[in-house]
Amino acid sequence: MTTSRRETASVAGLVGLLAAAGVTHLVRPALYDGLIPRALGAPRPWVLGSGVAELACAAAVTVPATRRLGALATAALFAVVLPGNVTMAVRMQRSRRPRTARRRVALAVAWLRLPLQVPLVLWALRVARRAA
Repeated sequence: MTTSRRETASVAGLVGLLAAAGVTHLVRPALYDGLIPRALGAPRPWVLGSGVAELACAAAVTVPATRRLGALATAALFAVVLPGNVTMAVRMQRSRRPRTARRRVALAVAWLRLPLQVPLVLWALRVARRAA
């Protein structure tokens, strides 16, 4: 794979991830309500707003003229959602609901996804750097 193809694949992957996450936030917002820290109030506006933000970032990264700005916004978005991911993991850990096999897997995924924010931020920054 040439550098150009790698860059194209990287951009397409980032756009695909953002678009899928954005659509999911809008179509199935209840999945994300638990990520919103209680201090922020009602979760639904935050969930829907983050879905719109993800779709806006995807659109901006898609267009070469706005790719750099869109990728920088994506990196910021990935960093900003980290507290929500921590909130979800902590809430699941503290939950008194029975620990079925499915819930144990969900809990493990919630904790394992936290360090994944770092490569996501770096990926977006790499796309921004190459778009400059």
